[in-house]
Amino acid sequence: MNILLLGYGKMGKSIEAFALERGHQIAHRINIGNHHELSRVDPATVDAAIEFSQPEAAAGNLFYCFDHKIPVVCGTTGWLDRRSEVEAYCMQKGAAFFYSSNYSLGVNLFFHLNKVLARLMDGYPDYEITLEETHHTEKKDAPSGTALTLAGDILNEVSRKTNWVSNLPKNQSELPVLSHRLPDVPGTHVVRYDSAIDSIELRHTAHSRTGFASGAVIAAEWLQGKRGVFGMEDMLKF
Repeated sequence: MNILLLGYGKMGKSIEAFALERGHQIAHRINIGNHHELSRVDPATVDAAIEFSQPEAAAGNLFYCFDHKIPVVCGTTGWLDRRSEVEAYCMQKGAAFFYSSNYSLGVNLFFHLNKVLARLMDGYPDYEITLEETHHTEKKDAPSGTALTLAGDILNEVSRKTNWVSNLPKNQSELPVLSHRLPDVPGTHVVRYDSAIDSIELRHTAHSRTGFASGAVIAAEWLQGKRGVFGMEDMLKF
């Protein structure tokens, strides 16, 4: 594949390295410093785009790909208030869009386990739920997209929780999602159920960005020849 990289920070460079290992080519690298060059990209030279930019740039980048029929894989978080608009535009244009808040296989297994555990714990109100995430200090959004996915799945499964908050809860219906930023932390997420008797903890710790980069490239390979809106559950068939 000839890949258009939309965003060329640490994740973009990790994606580039993994893509080259798999025999792909990087056709173009677009970052905040040369974003004006995107209008000069020939869509005929691109088989897929991988979008890991900034929240404020993501939707515009996706619309560009849809307009030019470039299949696009997106991992940028912090823009999801526009998700329904973006997905509707993709369908209108007959384009291909793949989104996940996290492309790590381990994290997606973690998502699945989180749903199963939340479903079980719905019947045990003595357990209070807390969600914590820790990332590197350069991460722009908080809570992380992964944490919000975990929180949304808990809210769908646990009837005593109605909404998440980014601080300590004021009442028992609120689910706290606490964010921490420390140097050189790729990503750690913890879901904890605490009672007076014991605690149950579900944890995922990323050791590097490799898992995220490899998943994004594999998703771009999988997306070839498809139309519509997809996610990791479609590709992994959980």
